Amino acid sequence: MRLRPVLVVLCVALALSACARQPQRYAAAPLARSELDARMYGAPQPASYAVRRVVQVVPVAATFEDGPYTLDSGDKLRIVVFGQDTLSNNYTVDAQGAVTLPLVGAIEARGLTTAQLGSAIASRLRSGYVRDPSVAVEIETYRPFFVLGEVTFPGQYPYVPNMTVENAIAIAGGFTPRASKDKVTITRKLQGAPTRFVLPLRSPLRPGDTIEISERWF
Repeated sequence: MRLRPVLVVLCVALALSACARQPQRYAAAPLARSELDARMYGAPQPASYAVRRVVQVVPVAATFEDGPYTLDSGDKLRIVVFGQDTLSNNYTVDAQGAVTLPLVGAIEARGLTTAQLGSAIASRLRSGYVRDPSVAVEIETYRPFFVLGEVTFPGQYPYVPNMTVENAIAIAGGFTPRASKDKVTITRKLQGAPTRFVLPLRSPLRPGDTIEISERWF
């Protein structure tokens, strides 16, 4: 009879010892955001270069105070054809006013906005090359402007958005002592035709403009 309490104590001790040997369970670490998305929505597919770029490119025409910007020789463009890495690249409008792409060849760009050029390229690709093409065109570098006449360093200069005639003259080293500062003549292409007119110094400059500073008579 006296052994019964001892047996009970031994059983309790063995039970406690078994519980202590059970492996400790830890809470699962939270999943990283990318891993969570992958499990919920499926593993993300690798995007091609063209797909990545087309999201960033906004195919809108540059607009100036006197109307939308139209392309001409010297403009450097980024053309992205969705899903077509071999066609998506940088292109320059050549001396003939065209851009040349693989498969479709030369496409007239002179006088077109970026949106119009994108439509022209898509139309050409649709004619037996790419099914339902999506094309985006953006301007990477505008064509240069020119400063001639009575400035310190006449020549060709890269265009920067929001420039004025005064800025352009400053970049060219400013007026010479013989310059006529109140008469600045601009030659600009309007609807494809070169047009000359006089502008105040604070007037906006456009890519491709030619500024002429005349010599004063006294």
